[in-house]
Order: sequence, then structure tokens, then C-alpha cells
Amino acid sequence: MGIEYKIRFSVPATYSDANVRKKLPPSFDEKVKAESYSYALEPDGFYFLDTLANINTSSLAFRRLVDEALLHSESVEVIEL
Repeated sequence: MGIEYKIRFSVPATYSDANVRKKLPPSFDEKVKAESYSYALEPDGFYFLDTLANINTSSLAFRRLVDEALLHSESVEVIEL
């Protein structure tokens, strides 16, 4: 359970998320023994799941994914699924 988002942007054909993956905080929260968030690269952008286990960690990850999307597209659309 959590909140799902789509971070939609024009994903370049040769795009790899390897660099942004290095910038993201660890998704596993040791204090609560659960994943704080998860994400996936999809053809139209990032899928993001905030599990609500650690709002600070998931917020930081979300922001970094939006920033990454803006590096590759003039506009980004965020949709709650």
C-alpha cells in the first residue's frame, strides 16, 4: 500500500537510469525494516511508489527523479495514479 505516481517526460531512446540510480537514497529503511519507495523506468517516464514508510527518504527520491526528468525534457507531468 502507498501512493503511486507517474513522472511523465520524453524519455530519450538511448536513456539509461544508471546515473540517477546512483543519486537516489537507499530505498530500504533499516528503522522500520521496509522499503520507503520503489521506482521503475518505463517508456513514458518513471513509475514511482511511495510506500509511506519514510516520508523524508521517499520525498528526496521523488525530487531527484523529477530533477532527472527535467534534464531530458522541457516539461514534466506528475500524475497520481
